[in-house]
Amino acid sequence: MKRKIVILVVIIASLIIIVGSQYPKLYIATGYGAKSMATAVFVAGRDPLMVKATDLDYSIVKYTQNVVDYENKSVTSSFWGMAKQTAIYRKGLGCCLIGGLSADSLQAFTFTIPIKKRESVWKLAWPYGDRLKDTIYPEIDSSKMRTAINAAFDTSLEFKKRTAAVVVIYKGELIAEKYATELGITSDTRIWGWSMTKSIINAMAGVLNRQGKLNLNSTAPVSQWLNDRRRDITINDLMHMSSGLKWNEDYGDVSSATNMLYRSADCYKIAISVPYENKPGTEWKYSSGTSNILSGIIRTMIGNDLVYHEFPYREILNKIGITSMILETDAVGNFVGSSNSYATARDWARFGLLYYNDGVLKGDTILPKGWVNYTRTPAEASKGEYGAQFWLNRSKKLPDVPEDMFSSNGHRGQRVYIIPSRNFIVVRLGFSEEGFNHNDFLKGILAATK
Repeated sequence: MKRKIVILVVIIASLIIIVGSQYPKLYIATGYGAKSMATAVFVAGRDPLMVKATDLDYSIVKYTQNVVDYENKSVTSSFWGMAKQTAIYRKGLGCCLIGGLSADSLQAFTFTIPIKKRESVWKLAWPYGDRLKDTIYPEIDSSKMRTAINAAFDTSLEFKKRTAAVVVIYKGELIAEKYATELGITSDTRIWGWSMTKSIINAMAGVLNRQGKLNLNSTAPVSQWLNDRRRDITINDLMHMSSGLKWNEDYGDVSSATNMLYRSADCYKIAISVPYENKPGTEWKYSSGTSNILSGIIRTMIGNDLVYHEFPYREILNKIGITSMILETDAVGNFVGSSNSYATARDWARFGLLYYNDGVLKGDTILPKGWVNYTRTPAEASKGEYGAQFWLNRSKKLPDVPEDMFSSNGHRGQRVYIIPSRNFIVVRLGFSEEGFNHNDFLKGILAATK
């Protein structure tokens, strides 16, 4: 009898230790679940059941329970009642995790996005509207293009490639597109860009540079760094993810990244708290924290929260015809520059078009001369893989794609590919990339030119 009691005590103690050690990880899953569901429902207008099946269907996130409160515009996620987290919707600011703050006080602050949806959008020519030209390029093989695009989507008998949308731009014109309509995705559906948001931070920095407010070679204006070795980090180091900070991007465990995105109300505060590790500029390390540091620095440089929140819309998006994009903030008002932006596939293509056109659209200089070239210049320690908040193909990671290709990349296979030498911009958005081959996809698109 005593032996059975001892065994039972050992088992219970072991379970307590296991649960205790793993419990902090549950907040990653519930934070991801609550935030993803809230934005999909209240920003993108999608069906919660479809979101559960497509967006929240992997890792331990699939085991979270998400309760949608339509009246209060919130979602609470838990792991069998444990590790509860709540995300709320705020007009103009999207959704955020409340991070221990009062949902009522957070929802009292709303923002009117200075983009007026044009009622006559179908009457305006692309890219400022959605009226497409009947342009026929003789060098495009339409049959091969359709085959390449169709191959990016699942058939009715599979669920592997998980593509939601594809848009193809050639010589500045939209020539092909397709959507996973069976999953509720259309040309009007806002889709999460995830880390493609980093490239929007690049554009915001570019505008400030053109205005003479941001000097790439200046040290980062972070007061908390003035009394230690981090004071030598430059804006350029942050732009190239070569800050030398001891950042941990692991999303499968408690890390710098997961604490920032799923356990804090202030992404900037968490990101700047990371300690010094290496001399700035000597090591390239992918870091979502650096993008949020840049977002916070931009907020400081602008110096007025209303102007800061209007800035990307007035200075960039309005000028290039983007009307669907939502840039979300954290609970204290910082744009989550690492991860949280949503737009239709067409609007993601418009963003790519800005960089294809060297920062100028319709004669309006948005990015300063040379900025796109700077963006495409590899970080010294990245081995040709990364520029300034954009990915590169200098290392030929995609072997059948030209080396001059540069791209905005996001979690689960979100991509805006810009290929200047071939006059293409290709957008692929989806719910996974585990069964999707980006090289083969682009190879097929490029092969459609005669």
